[in-house]
Amino acid sequence: MSTFTPPDRHDADGFALRCYHAGDGPRLAEACNASYEHLRTFMAWAEPHVEVEECERRALWFEQRWRDREDFVVGIFTNDGTQQLGGSGFHLREGAIETRNAEIGMWVRADRAHGGLGTHILVEMLEWGFESWGWERLTWRCNERNVASHRVAEKAGMVREGVLRGHRLERDGSRGDTICFAALRGEWTRPSHA
Repeated sequence: MSTFTPPDRHDADGFALRCYHAGDGPRLAEACNASYEHLRTFMAWAEPHVEVEECERRALWFEQRWRDREDFVVGIFTNDGTQQLGGSGFHLREGAIETRNAEIGMWVRADRAHGGLGTHILVEMLEWGFESWGWERLTWRCNERNVASHRVAEKAGMVREGVLRGHRLERDGSRGDTICFAALRGEWTRPSHA
């Protein structure tokens, strides 16, 4: 993967997965601000209010890191690009890009949560990752209390590998467990319901 050029976009039924670009700040700010109460329990980065200018800086930083092949933060947008539905990514938390391992993370805006969109997005991320990116192993980690996240991984066909006990530092200073799921290129198949 030393000469690998990451694909910029994947279109699916109802949404597009793509690299952030200049001008995405307003849509990112709107989605984050509309979803704070929904996100704050499990997303440490969630803030009560974020300014458009700050989100524009983040979008440009995400794009630069993508171009430099340091991290691949994915924006989830309507196919016409008018609204941000959430965020995902192929994160290099398990080694360099040459290992062909990445961790998928995700958030979905509050008014689109709990309707199956998260599972649909994860299935598309897995398919895009294995077919176009060349990943061999894709992982998903979630807070033990985030039952919706466990279900998304299971419905997308990922295998629960184990629990990292006391792995997570919670906002209140307590320790929490992290549930680990994974999918391997040679084993994963698109679920029939997806």
